[in-house]
Amino acid sequence: MKWILIVPAIIAVVLVVLLLGARAYYAFSVNPKVTQELRDSPDSERANLVMLLTFPDGRELPVNYLREGDQVFAGADGRWWRAFRDGDVPVEVFIQGEAFTGRARTVMDDPAYTREVFERLRPNVPKWLPDWLNAYLIVIDLDV
Repeated sequence: MKWILIVPAIIAVVLVVLLLGARAYYAFSVNPKVTQELRDSPDSERANLVMLLTFPDGRELPVNYLREGDQVFAGADGRWWRAFRDGDVPVEVFIQGEAFTGRARTVMDDPAYTREVFERLRPNVPKWLPDWLNAYLIVIDLDV
C-alpha cells in the first residue's frame, strides 16, 4: 500500500528536477550563447528570427520576434510575460545589430488579435492548439 503513495511522489520529484534542470540549462548555457551570436553576427539567419529583449531590471532574453513598422511582437512561453502585464513598461530591444527603446505590454484580453498576430509570428504552431496552451502575446511599441 505504501508503494501506491510513494511512486507518484517520486515521479513528481523527478519531473520537478528535470524541469528546473532544463530551465537552468537554457538560462546558463543556451541563452548566453544565443545572446553572443546576436551581438557578433547581426546579419545571421538566427538574427532574422531572434531579438535580444532587455527588461527594466537589466535582464536580457533572446526571443523570437516579428517586426512590423514601429511595432515588435513576441510570444512569451515562459513566465516572463508577467513583467509586462501592467503595460507601458520601458524596454530595449536589439534587432539585427540595432538597438531600440520602446514600451511593452502583454495582450491578455484580445484572443482574436493574439491569434491573428501569431499566425504571422508563429505560422508553424498547430491550429488546433487551444488558446490557453499558447504563449502570451507581447507587443512593443518602438520609440520613434
